[in-house]
Formats: sequence, C-alpha cells, structure tokens
Amino acid sequence: MTTWAKIERLWRIKMEQITNLIENIATVQVIDILIALGMILFFRIFSSSFSYIIIRMFKIREKKAKNIRESAFYHPLKIFFVILGFYLAIVFLKEPFKLTDDVMFVAYKAFIIISTISFARGLAASFTPKSSFYQKIKEKTSKDVEDSMFDFALKIVRAIIYIIAGFIIITVLGVNLNGLVAGLGIGGVILTLAAQDTAKNVFAGLVVFLDKPFIVGDWIQVDTFEGTVEDITFRSTRLRTFENSLVNIPNSMIANASIVNWSKMEKRRYRTNLCIELNTPLDKLDKFKKRVEDMLQAREAIYDDSIVVKFDNITDNGLNVLICSFTNSVDYPSYVAEREDINYKIMKILQEENVELAYDTKTIYMKK
Repeated sequence: MTTWAKIERLWRIKMEQITNLIENIATVQVIDILIALGMILFFRIFSSSFSYIIIRMFKIREKKAKNIRESAFYHPLKIFFVILGFYLAIVFLKEPFKLTDDVMFVAYKAFIIISTISFARGLAASFTPKSSFYQKIKEKTSKDVEDSMFDFALKIVRAIIYIIAGFIIITVLGVNLNGLVAGLGIGGVILTLAAQDTAKNVFAGLVVFLDKPFIVGDWIQVDTFEGTVEDITFRSTRLRTFENSLVNIPNSMIANASIVNWSKMEKRRYRTNLCIELNTPLDKLDKFKKRVEDMLQAREAIYDDSIVVKFDNITDNGLNVLICSFTNSVDYPSYVAEREDINYKIMKILQEENVELAYDTKTIYMKK
C-alpha cells in the first residue's frame, strides 16, 4: 500500500469517527450545550450591572455612577461574575456529559483560585494613595503624619494581602503547609544568608519612617549624593540629583550615614571676610562697618538680631572685617540671589567710602 493510500485510509477512519460522534450526540445534549453557552453569555453581559449593584449597596450615598465604576472592586467583581458563569455552565453540563469528579474538582479549584486573585487585587487596590479609603483615613489622622509614611504603610498592607492570597491558593492546590513550613525551616538559613542585605534595607526603611529624617519632596544630602527625595521603598530611597539623574540609595546605607536635610532649614547664613588695607584710617573703617550694618538691617530677608559686622582680626596683609547674618531665603536659587545682591551693595559701599581691599603681598628687604 502506498503512502498516499495510507493517508487516505486514515482520513476516512477519522471522518467516520467524527460522523459517529455527531450521530451519538442526542438532541437533548445540544440543548444543554446551548443552555450552558447562554449562562456564560448572561453572566458576561450582565457582569457590569451586577458589579454596579453590589458596589451601590455599600455606597448608598454615592450619586455619581462614574465614581462607582472607578471603585477598586468594580473590575474584580466583573471578572468574578464571568468566571462564575463558566463554572455554573460546567456544573450544569456535569450530568448530560457524565463529567468525572476529577474534571469537576479541577474546575472548582480554578474557580476558587481566579476568584481569590481577583478579590486580592481589588482589596489591594483599595489601599492606594488614589483610593477613597486612603483619603478618608488621611482626613481623620493628624496633619503631622507625612504622605510618605502613609504610602509606606499602604505598601506593607498590600504585601500582606498578596501573601495571604498566596497561602489561600497554596491551600486550594492541596499543598501540605506543614511540609512547606518544614522545608522553609531547612531553607530558611540559606534564604537568610542570601537575603540578609535585603532584610537590612527593609528594617532600615522602617527606621527611616520611624525616625523621619526626611520625607518625599525634601532636599537632602547623603554622603556624596545630594538631591530631592522622589520615593521611599522597602529596599531603597530614590533621589533626583540636581544634574537630573536618578540615584537609588540602599536604606541600610542611609540608616548608617549622616543625613543633611536642607529642606528643614528655617534660615540660611550669609558669611564673608573682608581684608582691608593696613593703612586704612580707623574712622573710615568704622564708617564702612556702620554703613554695611545699616544696609543689612534695611533688608527684609535678613534677621536683624543675627547681624554681625566686626573688626575681628589683624593679619599680615590687612584688617579683617567679619560680616555675618541669617536670611529667610532658604531655597538655593533665592539664597544665591540674596547673597549676590548683598555682595553688590558691599562693593558699592567700599567704592563710595574709598576703602581698598588688601592683597596677599610680601615685602622683601635685600641686604647690600
């Protein structure tokens, strides 16, 4: 028999099997399949309506339909009703198609697992900065609690939700948790050694939130890194530098480092030293000092009680005058502008009073 004849014979046998299968399907079974498909379509079409009604029952005061559809549980409920339609259809077809207990068991587990994942996602979505629950809790808590503290707490809650959902899924799959726990006990040492840096960063992150040396939005300096805090996670703190680069600093490093929080400054110091020529008359020096002090007192950004203009030292090159004061211009651009304007005015006073700055000079005498 040729190869083509063998293929033709196999094709004929398959077609006969399919024909016999179709002939064996009773009219009642066709109707059952149509009913099952109808159940699936019914739950698929009305899943949005069912979800809307259930959420409306818990949000009676909510008037806007858009807010209900944007609820954290709206989409998970839709998925649940679609899966429920498939599961009920399989249950309905059990008797007509003589489905085995194994098939029903798999269908039941799949239904429970998908439902658990959907509701876990919905519950986790309820604990986000955009959720209405977060806004209500924020309104009822103290104003001293920073948003970053809430964000970190919400991340922990979401992690716990997914961990619980994972344990539920493991239980549904029939995994022996006692054996799993025993296995974790053996592998715990290995995991601890492998993840000790991660554990350090997580605990350091908790220390950062409890100690609160900075929050999101603060301008800080940690060792050689300086910039604005963009986010604080379990493992690291994200810093946007003034060169617009993004730096992820491990929390363990931050917990052990000296942190300078420039955003917490209530005032910034202006300080400069002027070296006046040695032959400058003292009355001219006193007049120069008086004019500089009056100029600083006239400035709105300067704290009057912080002004210091003193003839504080005599050096080899000249008379040193210390000028020091504090300004309320704490952000860097305004501080630099304030310092520049003060420098201009000091130079103008020097010119008007004909006071010369000394240069670093040396006089050498030659013996003949």
